[in-house]
Amino acid sequence: MALASLGVLLFALPLLGLLQRAAWSDLWSDLSAPAARDALRLSIECSLWATLLSVVLGVPLAWVLARGEFPGRALLRALVLLPLVLPPVVGGVALLYAFGRNNGLVGPWLYDTFGVQLTFSKTGVILAETFVAMPFLVLTVEGGLRAIDTRYEDAAATLGAGRWTVFRRVTLRFLAPSLAAGAALAWARALGEFGATITFAGNIAGRTQTTPLAVYLLLETDPGPAVAMSLVLLAVSVVVLVALRDHLFRGRR
Repeated sequence: MALASLGVLLFALPLLGLLQRAAWSDLWSDLSAPAARDALRLSIECSLWATLLSVVLGVPLAWVLARGEFPGRALLRALVLLPLVLPPVVGGVALLYAFGRNNGLVGPWLYDTFGVQLTFSKTGVILAETFVAMPFLVLTVEGGLRAIDTRYEDAAATLGAGRWTVFRRVTLRFLAPSLAAGAALAWARALGEFGATITFAGNIAGRTQTTPLAVYLLLETDPGPAVAMSLVLLAVSVVVLVALRDHLFRGRR
């Protein structure tokens, strides 16, 4: 119990310090400051796009990992989940050398062929957030797919339902809680992304400066809005974790 209490303090004291430092009477005015307002708007917009992209690309990936049988599946899973353990700034460097306009692997081709520059742009922010957030969705959805009793899908197919009908009418209904949980986790992770974003997309006010980047920049010069935005990110994290408690800790009572 003594060691557990120290562990609790390790998590609780920083949060208490943040809450104690907040100027609650000026909270709304701090959040209404132009820098804070632009950063919050950009964060919400980019994180929602990153979540949508994670769902569109991550659900098929989770399906392949859960249901596919092919050589190298373990290696593919490790590749997909690598951003979970990779330092975000290293992920940003990797994105830079893959999609950079001047020295990237495919970046020069994208710019010369389509006129697309991903670095230092809002699209680059979305790409960086998707890179770090999609593994959370893939991991959650893969677990949900593995938990589905395939006999229901087999029965539907036996009754004449096509593959798309089986997925839409049977699989998706069982998968919905895991999909919602994975999307929420991916959104929260995208909303709080810092390292990959600042390395790949930069910290340009109004264009690529998301909330975590604005907090980092304002902390020394104007701590009021920085603390206020930190409280917003903290509140979002708590709400997501509380909302997903039944899914994350199912059977652990």
